[in-house]
Amino acid sequence: MVTNPPFSLFREYIAQLVECDKRFLIIGSVNAITYKEVFQLIKGNRLWLGPSIRSGDREFGVPDDYPLSAAGYRIDDKGKKYIRVKGVRWFTNLDFKERHEDLIVYKTYSPEEYLRFDNYDAINVDKTKDIPVDYDGYMGVPITFLDKYNPKQFEIIGLIAGNIRGLAGIPSKINKDGPYINGKLKYGRILIRRKRGR
Repeated sequence: MVTNPPFSLFREYIAQLVECDKRFLIIGSVNAITYKEVFQLIKGNRLWLGPSIRSGDREFGVPDDYPLSAAGYRIDDKGKKYIRVKGVRWFTNLDFKERHEDLIVYKTYSPEEYLRFDNYDAINVDKTKDIPVDYDGYMGVPITFLDKYNPKQFEIIGLIAGNIRGLAGIPSKINKDGPYINGKLKYGRILIRRKRGR
């Protein structure tokens, strides 16, 4: 199945594909990673991000009666309407070579650069490329880490975003949603750690 389902029905569509044991490659919002049902499939290695769409926005054709209220849109010389949508990704259960390539990291850990979360026993890593090469504990990385995720190199532990807290035995130290550093809320983070022996 290769398609672009309505983003508003993404959860239901993924559930149907998985229930029917279908192979698929579909487009969805990168924020769908934080949906509890979708994240559990990613964590369980039953769903991952596909190749080619890594950042930026993409253009989609829309019906003639579609209201052009998006920040970016155009109408071609034949009157066909298009909107630009930010933060989209391929979601798939089809394997591909790049998924098994190691993420090359080079930075070294220092407590001054990698602050700890107030409410989770993990360090914060703001950019995937800054994952320290010499740190084996829990790390909170951006959800876009999944663009480079190799399941043989890293283990996904859980997700700190909104109401999804304390997954996989990492309890929150204080009763707050989301990851906090020095009392300030950070964007949602995926908790990972390096695979043993890597």
